[in-house]
Amino acid sequence: MSARTHEAPVSGKHLFVIEKGQKPGRALPKGAVTAEVGRHIRFNAAVLDTFDVKGFQPLHYDMLVLCAAIEFADRRWKRPLGWRRTLEVTVPVIDLKSWQKPEVLKSLHGVLNHLTGDTWRFSFVGAKDRSPIGSRQIPLDFGKTKTFAVAYSDGLDSRAVSALSGDQDEALCIRIAGKRQRRKTGDSFFTQIPFKVQGYRGHESSFRSRGFQFAAVTTIAAQLSSVARIIVPESGQGALGPVLLPLHNIYPDYRNHPTFFRKMERFITALLGYRGKFEQPRLWSTKGQTLRAFLDIPGKTERHLTSTHSCWQSRRVVNVGGRKHCGLCAACLLRRVSLHAAGVNEARDAYVVSDLAATDASGALSVIPLKADRDIMVEYGSVGARHLQHLAELASLPDDALRVHASQIGAVIGESTEKALTKLRTMLGTHAVEWRAFLSAQGEQSFLKSWMDGGRYGRFE
Repeated sequence: MSARTHEAPVSGKHLFVIEKGQKPGRALPKGAVTAEVGRHIRFNAAVLDTFDVKGFQPLHYDMLVLCAAIEFADRRWKRPLGWRRTLEVTVPVIDLKSWQKPEVLKSLHGVLNHLTGDTWRFSFVGAKDRSPIGSRQIPLDFGKTKTFAVAYSDGLDSRAVSALSGDQDEALCIRIAGKRQRRKTGDSFFTQIPFKVQGYRGHESSFRSRGFQFAAVTTIAAQLSSVARIIVPESGQGALGPVLLPLHNIYPDYRNHPTFFRKMERFITALLGYRGKFEQPRLWSTKGQTLRAFLDIPGKTERHLTSTHSCWQSRRVVNVGGRKHCGLCAACLLRRVSLHAAGVNEARDAYVVSDLAATDASGALSVIPLKADRDIMVEYGSVGARHLQHLAELASLPDDALRVHASQIGAVIGESTEKALTKLRTMLGTHAVEWRAFLSAQGEQSFLKSWMDGGRYGRFE
């Protein structure tokens, strides 16, 4: 028995998830792919111990399998030039009745279509293994009652916003990472995603569905801990910038946008009956403002910020003379702008590309051994710098040019368009001040300044 909301022909991009040791029950459509739990989707039993507590339900396990299946499909099939794909996914679930509810299917399609820009179609079939996680009951003692959950990475916003949101004993810090990481003060029991997707060739790198994965795992932790508030730590540039200024021919990135979180809330309420709320307390603040507010907390120092990590680049690039930030990708540039705005001085050797005041980019990047890597860094750096420049330029646009965004945001956070417009313009204006101050600090001869004057990339190129 299965649940399905679409009867359109199979697209050729159809994933069938099968249980461990089982075979597909019927002939697969042409072009379909299988992913076997235990082979392509592997659960770490040690990590699942932390999930297997009183209150952990079959629906939670089903959601983890679904997250893994979505990751497999999202990364398995390359996007066309027009971006949108039609992806069909069949998943075995324990609590089939819940997944068959029309509102669950409708809200699941809605959140993923909005997040990734694709058309998703899900079928759910009854799982034969009704108790895949065993019957362990391991009590967890959190000490002081938790009042909010936060998806906690090793980045600046996570470090700052978790501290700004309440006492660390009140925070359920959920580290979502592919590998086990060193537990830090304030971290709580979810320290690793409990599954790994492997054994296939990934053809697509955009992985927009990662936002769904993060939100789902955070939701499970929050519900088990009886926490209704889920804090999203991203500041304004990171939450709104990718939607305000999407790259040419690229679907806007909604992973930290309020519209995504409202759709996610509808889905988890429909499926789990859990009325958790994703809150974005720094939505209207720049990252620089967030860091300054963090440093105003008694006992917090620059060291608490400089020990974080922000870089997106591969280890081959950033392991020049020890693991460092690349210094030039969009994440690194925003980090450097924000720390500068907060008055924090990082050590020069924190970055591979440390000298942004250099007159020539090739000289600044000469420390990277491979020319191909240097070329990639120029591409990343120029695009990232132009994005921050264009974000600053938005502050000077007339109200009509920003009102459509303010209307969209205001509608989902419960504010009028005009109030949202005022806050959006203020945030963009603060970003513009911080960005120009940072550029000025690099000097008139900086290669960054030359990129801004000539520009390798126009706003709509």
